[in-house]
Amino acid sequence: YVAAVYEHESILSLNPAALVERRSALELMGRNLDVYEQQVLAAARQGAQIIVFPEDGIHGFNFTRSSIYPYLDFVLHSHSGKWNPCREPYLFNDTEVVQRLSCMALKNKIFLVANLGTKQPCERTDPRCPADGRYQFNTNVAFDASGTLVAMYRKHNLYFEDAFDTPPEPDYTFFDTPFAGKFGMFTCFDILFFEPAVSLIRQYNLKQIVYPTAWMNQLPLLSAVEFQQAFATAFNVNILAANIHHPTLGMTGSGIYTPVKSFIYHNMESYGGKLIVAEIPVITTDYKTNLEKTPGRVSVKGNEQSPPSFYAEMMYDNFTFVPVWGEKGELQVCANTLCCYLNYQRAILTDELYALGVFDGLHTVHGTYYVQACALVKCGGLSFSTCGQEVTDARALINFQLWGNMSTPYIFPLLLTSGITLDFADHMGWKSNHYFISKNRTSSGLLTAALYGRWYEKD
Repeated sequence: YVAAVYEHESILSLNPAALVERRSALELMGRNLDVYEQQVLAAARQGAQIIVFPEDGIHGFNFTRSSIYPYLDFVLHSHSGKWNPCREPYLFNDTEVVQRLSCMALKNKIFLVANLGTKQPCERTDPRCPADGRYQFNTNVAFDASGTLVAMYRKHNLYFEDAFDTPPEPDYTFFDTPFAGKFGMFTCFDILFFEPAVSLIRQYNLKQIVYPTAWMNQLPLLSAVEFQQAFATAFNVNILAANIHHPTLGMTGSGIYTPVKSFIYHNMESYGGKLIVAEIPVITTDYKTNLEKTPGRVSVKGNEQSPPSFYAEMMYDNFTFVPVWGEKGELQVCANTLCCYLNYQRAILTDELYALGVFDGLHTVHGTYYVQACALVKCGGLSFSTCGQEVTDARALINFQLWGNMSTPYIFPLLLTSGITLDFADHMGWKSNHYFISKNRTSSGLLTAALYGRWYEKD
């Protein structure tokens, strides 16, 4: 099927904390929706059957709970009845935004997924009802090619979003399409947690995901395109990921991903939006996913003279590293219960320092979640203290096999190359309780090769 995602440079309110009238909120959102309209038309002309827009693309961000209120649409959260906002605009008040989105879908005969803020009054008798008498949700909506609202998802894992409430229960949201079956839906930070993302995929055996996001890149392990690709690979799904484009805030990185191929956009240099359109195969069969353990053997040799280990901060976590010296070698580094092993051979010797790092513990900055990671990274400079820094360019081509005795089945294989481009491993999977990833020479300089494990039970 042909899919489209749009990385949108949203027009933002100059003062998001200011209280404004609904009319001026609609005026600002209208300017973003004008861009959406052009992009839906452009995508449809290229044969796209579905288009996805980013999180916060219509209203922007940095609102307070009260200042976002005029930007919120009323969308009934219920699975009862089909509503076509374009054809039935009079059913509810404050639905101008969903009406416009619905009309774009209808006019261009395309499935459309977008993110907006919604409001829902609640009863005083509801113990969770906020003091102001309403819920405010960070919401994705999906429309079919006739403009009918077919699905709604309220973001569950909020990322410092004071303007919004967490829904009382996680939404497990998916919708059906004639061209690729069921699509699941979740938002941004949700991708790092079990609920609802992993639950949804496993429960309903989903193979296609739509994913609006407003992601701030964090190298070396959590750049948007790097993690989106790893998620598609780990769960054997296609992901249509639309990010916002604000390079000054570190926000870029969208794509259409299959487990074996990506069409990506990552651009920290220029401004303006970017439409990606690609034809991808519908995943129907269950390949052996990377979550299943397969028998086999991994040789774990003792190392005669190990280089010195050292500590450095990476991703706000205290990693234990060993330097990757010389043309080739075998290394091992451990922390808690996790041991990481690396066999490597440099195809081209450069004066760059690489290190093999391990972390097995609770990550506590910008969210709390348990990580098990084995990571081969290029350091920022030649001293140990630069390992773990954000690096975007590299020259070393390295053949490697990296493995670890991970305690969780949820491993995201990361492979990032110079200029924030993606590469694909030759082999990966389980062998005798170790997860491994191997690559015979990366296509360009290696930035990161890592096994990013999420041990959800220990969150």
